[in-house]
Amino acid sequence: MADPEVSSFGSWKSPITSDLIVQGSIGLGGAAIVDSEVFWGEMRPAEGGRTVIVRRLVNGDVVDLTPMPFNARTRVHEYGGGESIIHRGTLYFSNFTDQRIYRVTFGDEHSRISEPEPLTPDIAVRFADGTFDVQRNRLIAVCEDHRAGAHEPSNEIVGIDVDQGGEGEVLVSGSDFYSSPKLSPDGKKIAWLSWNHPNMPWDGTELWLADIGPDGKFENPALIAGGKDESIYQPEWSPSGVLHFVSDRTGWWNLYRWTGSGASPLCPVEAEFGVPQWVFGTSTYSFVSSDKILCSVIERGTCRLALLDAQTGRLETIETPFTDISSLHVESGAAVFRGESRGERRRQRRPPALQ
Repeated sequence: MADPEVSSFGSWKSPITSDLIVQGSIGLGGAAIVDSEVFWGEMRPAEGGRTVIVRRLVNGDVVDLTPMPFNARTRVHEYGGGESIIHRGTLYFSNFTDQRIYRVTFGDEHSRISEPEPLTPDIAVRFADGTFDVQRNRLIAVCEDHRAGAHEPSNEIVGIDVDQGGEGEVLVSGSDFYSSPKLSPDGKKIAWLSWNHPNMPWDGTELWLADIGPDGKFENPALIAGGKDESIYQPEWSPSGVLHFVSDRTGWWNLYRWTGSGASPLCPVEAEFGVPQWVFGTSTYSFVSSDKILCSVIERGTCRLALLDAQTGRLETIETPFTDISSLHVESGAAVFRGESRGERRRQRRPPALQ
């Protein structure tokens, strides 16, 4: 038996390092459900801390869509989030190293996954929080331009033709920050959030609504909610084309519906239907139908899952073992979210089909 090594107090190196502790753990990022398949991000310490976009097929198989050394992570606003979007068998994602948008194509469970192909040029520009404009075959995304060097980067919302690529056409500019571009189901209108220094998005944001003209440009932009002292969170369109959003105008982040001339509260309660927008792409509610909304609701520091009837205002709790529910998405009667219980690591959760 080897003689023990004696070291002075405070100088002994433990063989149990932080790297050893975390190398087997996986952090879960945003989840989504598309065409009955579930997608999410995995942060893997054992692979240099890179984030991998993962696909769970209908048959239960799990496959990686982003190979080594790609790292699906955006640095827009430095906090990131909203690094990927999936549309009709194609994944678009921001790669951490060069901040370019890449695309990966995939088909059914037997199809080959393509190698990542760059869509945007290798310049000092970053992208996040994209949505797909089907009618114009383009991505609409937040763009953060760092080409001014030492000066503060500019922020815009841009459109990127997925056939041509490039840095994108500026569609909205002038504010310090942007997030959440959301297209109406018919592709004729778009909503987005903006805010300015010194506000953070949970202090005060503006909700804008515009028409989309024949040339794809935004027309007739109108400020419909928010301001320096009102925080707006997660604008979202119902399946029937009605714009919804979360506002803290009462001191609580409650859900509202835009009527065309004003905002109508759906369920005025002393609870939070939104969260601070530290990162892009967060989601605390999603539509089961035009009048039924699945929600993550925070009351007294604890989160619960609930189904809101937008016509009656009734909020019905759905029992789960989780006290933190985020990244909530619904498609075709099924939901996926990231759930965590006290003392447990976060994990994906797919509840039973919604009625």
